[in-house]
Amino acid sequence: MSEIVTLGASQLTAGFRQRTLSPVEVMCAVLDRVTKLDPVVNAFCALDEEGAMSAASEAERRWMRGEPCGPLDGVPVSVKDLVAVAGLPTRHGSWTTSPDREMADAPAVARLRRAGAIPFGKTTTSEFGNKIVTDCPLTGATRNPWDTRLSPGGSSGGSAVAVALGMGPLSLATDGGGSIRIPACWSGVVGFKPTFGLVPAGSATSWTALSTLGPMARNVPDAALMLDAMTHETLNGGSVTGGWSRYAGMLDDSIAGLRIAYCAAPAGISVKSPIAECVGRQASTFAALGTRVDETEVVPLADFYGDGRMHSIQWSVFFAQRVRHMEEADRTLLDPDLKALADAGAQVNTATFADALFARHALAASMETFFQHHDLLLTPTFHCGPPPVSGLPAHLRQAPVLTAWCNQAGLPAISVPCGFAGDLPVGLQIIGPRGSDALVLRAARAYELARGDFPAPTGELQLPGDMEIAP
Repeated sequence: MSEIVTLGASQLTAGFRQRTLSPVEVMCAVLDRVTKLDPVVNAFCALDEEGAMSAASEAERRWMRGEPCGPLDGVPVSVKDLVAVAGLPTRHGSWTTSPDREMADAPAVARLRRAGAIPFGKTTTSEFGNKIVTDCPLTGATRNPWDTRLSPGGSSGGSAVAVALGMGPLSLATDGGGSIRIPACWSGVVGFKPTFGLVPAGSATSWTALSTLGPMARNVPDAALMLDAMTHETLNGGSVTGGWSRYAGMLDDSIAGLRIAYCAAPAGISVKSPIAECVGRQASTFAALGTRVDETEVVPLADFYGDGRMHSIQWSVFFAQRVRHMEEADRTLLDPDLKALADAGAQVNTATFADALFARHALAASMETFFQHHDLLLTPTFHCGPPPVSGLPAHLRQAPVLTAWCNQAGLPAISVPCGFAGDLPVGLQIIGPRGSDALVLRAARAYELARGDFPAPTGELQLPGDMEIAP
């Protein structure tokens, strides 16, 4: 991997400020990287090379004048293809959508642009973000950067792979049940799901009432910097330490004295031994940082995993609603997994759906009580490794058990690489109460510093001879 594409956002802007790097040089390196690697991993479904190079030239002129427009000026960012980017189509991974270019950015993208970031391409997703692997009839399957025979997870798999392989340091993704954290875990990057509603989604992106937008990056400071940009309507100058910086500016504060709960696996969840052992070793890291770590069961989750299928019920109903007005000709174009999900949702009666919503409210209230006694919760991000490309095995068709409940309760949660199970990365999930986004990021950064640098995949990729990317 060339040196430029290994640099994070803050390193890039430092180079721009010192004039040892230029935005044009960086954008060229990123686009060259995409040209080299994307034919193998299929992380991108659309690029705006001309627009990106023009924006990079403008950013370069601003840096040469010493007048950056914001803290991300000239930094490339990719955007999951569920989120609108002006000048590019939003296909949602579906043949049923329009190929016309968007006239305006989604709110979060607009804020990233105002901070100087350059949205240069759209990343792959499962159709309408319906499942935890990234394959769909429109764009085919996306591959894991550590082993191309495997899935990177989903539905933000394209974003995770792009970041992992140096095809841009930042990506904007969405998470409706684990869609940021799961591919971050399986691809070895950082993925943060903020408190519900913190990042403006716009009506087109929040239709499930469970999904929220969040950053993916190779390190926690870059994720925090991106979150700062997306949660502020105006930015004054290029300093990342100004008064507007609620997240990046507090990362170095101590976490000593925090009360941290560690749950290796909620009741009834079988976590693969290598993953459990890898995550279990991280508790001692937090103890060494001066926190009080208590291994405990998370009692409020018992109903979620027991008889309360709250996430699966809501998810299926929302997708039934999403496709109910489609013409029959369009319905025949849908991913069979999505059709099965929507058909299941169409069979849910009003009482069952209302029960699921009540269970959601009860879980959120119970977790508020839980976090009166604990500041943060540590769990594995996922209980097993990634499945083969393509398809979704039967044992992974239920709601992702360690991540989806955070969406139900609206909690902030981050996945940070914490080691390997065999040759594949493992994710540590750090969860906090609603509104504790800064604390979650601070704890993740403290852990990241204690852990040390995490390796990146080599980029020496080969497409398995018996498999194709094209649908």
